Amino acid sequence: MLSASGWRGVFAADGRGESGTGEISPARRLFVAAAAEVFAARLREGGNSPRVIVGTDTRPTGRAAAEAAITALAAGGCEVLYPGITAAPEIMAYARSLSAPGTGFMYISASHNPIGHNGLKFGLTDGGVLPGPETAKLAGALRSLLASPERVARLEALIQGVDAGALRRIYEAGGEHKKAAYAAYRAFTRRVVFGSGGEGAGRDDPAAAIRAGLAERPLGIVCDFNGSARTLSIDGEFFASLGLSFRAMNDHPGEIPHRIIPEGESLEPCRRFLEEQHAQDPAYILGYVPDCDGDRGNLVIWDEAAGGARILEAQEVFALACVAELAHLVWTGELNYDNKGNALNKAALAVNDPTSMRIDRIARAFDVSVFRAEVGEANVVGLARKLREKGYTVRILGEGSNGGNITHPSAVRDPINTVLSLVKLLSIRSREGRQGFFEIWCDLSEQAETWRPNFSLEDIIASLPAFVSTSTSSPESQIQVQTPDHERLKNRYQELFLRDWEEQKDRIKSRYGVSGWEAAAYQGMEERRGISRFGDAGRGGLKINFLNGSGIPIAFMWMRGSATEPVFRIMADAEGSDKRIERNLIEWQRRLVTEADRE
Repeated sequence: MLSASGWRGVFAADGRGESGTGEISPARRLFVAAAAEVFAARLREGGNSPRVIVGTDTRPTGRAAAEAAITALAAGGCEVLYPGITAAPEIMAYARSLSAPGTGFMYISASHNPIGHNGLKFGLTDGGVLPGPETAKLAGALRSLLASPERVARLEALIQGVDAGALRRIYEAGGEHKKAAYAAYRAFTRRVVFGSGGEGAGRDDPAAAIRAGLAERPLGIVCDFNGSARTLSIDGEFFASLGLSFRAMNDHPGEIPHRIIPEGESLEPCRRFLEEQHAQDPAYILGYVPDCDGDRGNLVIWDEAAGGARILEAQEVFALACVAELAHLVWTGELNYDNKGNALNKAALAVNDPTSMRIDRIARAFDVSVFRAEVGEANVVGLARKLREKGYTVRILGEGSNGGNITHPSAVRDPINTVLSLVKLLSIRSREGRQGFFEIWCDLSEQAETWRPNFSLEDIIASLPAFVSTSTSSPESQIQVQTPDHERLKNRYQELFLRDWEEQKDRIKSRYGVSGWEAAAYQGMEERRGISRFGDAGRGGLKINFLNGSGIPIAFMWMRGSATEPVFRIMADAEGSDKRIERNLIEWQRRLVTEADRE
């Protein structure tokens, strides 16, 4: 599957998606080699000499795939840097630090897909993956190469003739490149977390404020690394530098004891681990689980009222991060207001289409704008870049439906940034007449009575706007559809939706306070609201927004075929705490999509 989020498929030689073998088939070796060749050709544009960083996550097939890539790149005359196992944010920070023309990275990972899968991501030195249009051009070049027997034979011959000494030198230098990647990532993370002022910025130094807060209220963090690439990254050292306590489990690279995707049952071991550590030291109240490439992490927390640890929903995680990073802008003076509460600076959030409307309510409190793109990290990052070109400050962006966040100037999700968003909310407290992060949020969201000096994490979560959203880990969120033409499927869906709406609109209006609806399409970085033909969404996202009497969306149903997994995803989101509304909407959505697929 070739998408902007990566090129992925089953790499295990035995063809099983859950296989633990490290062997890959000759066809996959050739696929990786061909991908390396077309990427090198992209880097040569403008007469540059290609320099490619090749890294892997901890999947069993990573080493074999890396050898195929390195061999093809070396055979083609490229300079190859091989730090070995490296987290996705780490290889991107390393590429950013090597900003010479012709430099890029080729990262071997299938992100959260099952262990027998693998894949490729490509990027330059801007700290993120290639935008969707660039990835599509690469995919076209790859198809062209593999469709030509002559070019395939030439590539195979080139690989067979590669200099063994050159390959040996690449592997021997791997340790030094790993150290360089680690150092670049550590330095860049400090810049991301602490913002434009950075450490040593006097009164606006978040690092000093965090340390001061932790000296008064110690905080401990646990992590279930699940054998991921983060086992060899900066996490423990970075947290310790701020005065945070840290304990980890499953911290040996490649030892992956449970499902990779950090959702639902995959968070259970971490939840139990947090309870164990909290029993020993009550300061431990946060935990996280990354996926295999370490660019995504969802959270567990200690819930004092419940007397145990619980899993945070992905949408909750993203909402908390947005509150923290928007408060960061206010705290540092990058976001200011007039005496009527109107923002004096243009600021925005960039999110994906199924992100809960909870984010819109948070943005309204801070008087910042919300812009949406189609699912896919590259789409959201590209949208944020466009907004900055228009003069907006976009400190935080991301895919709320999946959890985690991207904090500028980073262009990739990173669990360290997510965890430290919560740490800032908990540790940068009001002192010496200056509001802390949580008090800023309470004040702007007209919840001043909620704030108290000894607030807890539960108080912060309780202050979030109330919404109920379908979890991406829920079985109800996925459907296997047979219709390959998603435009046709959505047009059929429209007929069925309009039929049901006419039959049920009076009941829907009286029961849910809905006065009307509008359809919106999401393709790449573009949002089109008020579309009249649902099929215009193509293979992108389609959302039905339900409006109240003032024309404000209060709920939605959403759908999109996944570009990285063979599933069709659906979701519902509803304002308030009544879970029955979300249940009714997702059941309706599931029935409509299933019926449309049968016709």
